Amino acid sequence: MSQARRTSERGVRASVAVAASALLLTLALVFGLIALPLRSHTETASSGIPKPDRVHFSAKDPVATKEPETTDRFADGTPDFLRLDDPADRDAFRRWFTLLTEVKAAQPTEKLPAEINDCAGLIRFAYREALRTHDADWMAQQSLQIAPAIVSVEKYQYPFTPLGAGLWRVHSGIFQPSDVAGGAFAQFADAKTLKNLNMHFISKDLHLAQPGDVLFYRQLQQNSPYHSMIFIGRSQLQPELTEPLVIYHTGAIGRSKGEIRVLRISDLMNFPASRWRPLAGNSNFLGVYRWNILREAN
Repeated sequence: MSQARRTSERGVRASVAVAASALLLTLALVFGLIALPLRSHTETASSGIPKPDRVHFSAKDPVATKEPETTDRFADGTPDFLRLDDPADRDAFRRWFTLLTEVKAAQPTEKLPAEINDCAGLIRFAYREALRTHDADWMAQQSLQIAPAIVSVEKYQYPFTPLGAGLWRVHSGIFQPSDVAGGAFAQFADAKTLKNLNMHFISKDLHLAQPGDVLFYRQLQQNSPYHSMIFIGRSQLQPELTEPLVIYHTGAIGRSKGEIRVLRISDLMNFPASRWRPLAGNSNFLGVYRWNILREAN
C-alpha cells in the first residue's frame, strides 16, 4: 500500500474518530454510547393493483382476524399475505431494518448475537427484528434505552404470521397454499437462498438502491462465494454523515470470527480490489436486490 494511501486512510479514521467523540453525549441519550465504526477502504473485506385487505396478528392473540390471501401476484414465491402493501409499512420496515443494522455495527463483536457470524446472519437478524412489535420488552432485549421515533410494521408482527417464525423461502416455485406447512419456508436461509428466493433484482446501478436493499457479490475464490452488503443510505445514528453507507459482516477471517464493518459508498466505489466495486462492468457484482415483501407493481 502506498504512503499516500496510508496517510489518506489515517486521515479518514482520525476525522471519523473526532466526529464519533463529539456524538457520544447525544448517542448516550438515545442508544447508550453508540458510535458507528466507520471504515475507510481496506482489503480485509471477506471478504393500479388494488391493495388486498390487511391481515392483523396480535402478539398477545396470534389468531388472524380473517383468512390470509393465498395468492402470489408477482409469482416470485412470496405469498401476498407477507407483502407490505401499505407505503407506511414499507417505510417502517426499511427504517427499522437499517437502524438495527447500524446498532449492531456499533456494538463490540463479542456482544453480538451468536447468529450474526456472517453477512447472511446480519441480514436475517435485522429482517426478523424489523418485523417485531417494538415494545418495552423488546427494547430491553435489544439494550435500547429510548425507543426510536419509528412506528412498527402494522400488517403483522413476527413471529405471529401465517408462516409462524419461518419467514424465508427455501424451496423454489410460485407460492401454493400447501407451502404454509409443507417445508417451503424456514427460519434459516444462507446468502444465496436469500438472494434467489426472497429478493428480486433491481439493477447494477447503485443510484437506484434504496435503504434496506442488499448488494450481492459472487467471489469464486472464497469458500463462501456469495457475499452481501446492506445499503443503509444516510445514517440514522449519525445524520451528520451525509454520504450513503453500506454495512456488512466479513464472516470468519482466518481464526477470527470476523466483524461488522461500515463503509462509505465512495470508499466502496474506489475499493483497492476492483472485484468489490459495485459497478455494472464488474462481473463479481451481481447487483442491487430488494426484498420481495417490498415489491411493488412498478
